[in-house]
Amino acid sequence: MSNTPMAASPLTRAVLEIDEYASGLGWDQPARLFALVDTARLRAEEPVLAAQLGLEDEQQTSGLTPIEQDEIPAGQPLDEFLGTIAWPDAVAGCALTVERLMLPPSAEAQVPQGLDEAKLARWVADHPERQEVRMTVAVLRDGARESALRLREKDSPTDVLTGADLVPGLAEALAATFED
Repeated sequence: MSNTPMAASPLTRAVLEIDEYASGLGWDQPARLFALVDTARLRAEEPVLAAQLGLEDEQQTSGLTPIEQDEIPAGQPLDEFLGTIAWPDAVAGCALTVERLMLPPSAEAQVPQGLDEAKLARWVADHPERQEVRMTVAVLRDGARESALRLREKDSPTDVLTGADLVPGLAEALAATFED
C-alpha cells in the first residue's frame, strides 16, 4: 500500500491497494474479484494464512485485507456471474476490478439508434473520444462503498480518482452478492 494515504478509511485503503495491484499487472487484464476480510479477525482466526499474506508484523490494528478469488469464467456476462456468488460470514465485503471503454457525456447524443449490444460495443471501440478505464469498486456488508478509477492515458498512482458513487451500477451488483 505504498501510495495509499493512511488517513483514508479502511475501505478506501483496500480499494487503492487493489488498484495498485491491478496496475502492476498492466492493462488488458480480465476482471478480478476479491473478498475483503477484517485484517484483525484474519490474524486471530487464520494465523497461518495471515503469515502467508505477510500480515503478522503489520502495525495496523484495523483494516481490510483483499484476497483475490478464482478467475471469473470467460464468456459469462459479469452480471450473471455476480448473481451466482454467496459469501461466507467471515467476508466483510468484496471488490471487483474491471477494464472498460468509456465515452464522455457529450458522445451520448451521437449514439446511433437501434444498435444491438455487439454493434454498440464496436461503435464505442471505434469512437475517437473513447477512453480506456480501470474501475475498482468495493462494497461492505454494511452498505459502505468505494471506487477507484484510473484512465489508461493517465496511468499514474497520483491520477486515480476515488469516490463512493463513481460506478453505482457495479456497486449495486456487488452489494447484491450479500443479499439472502
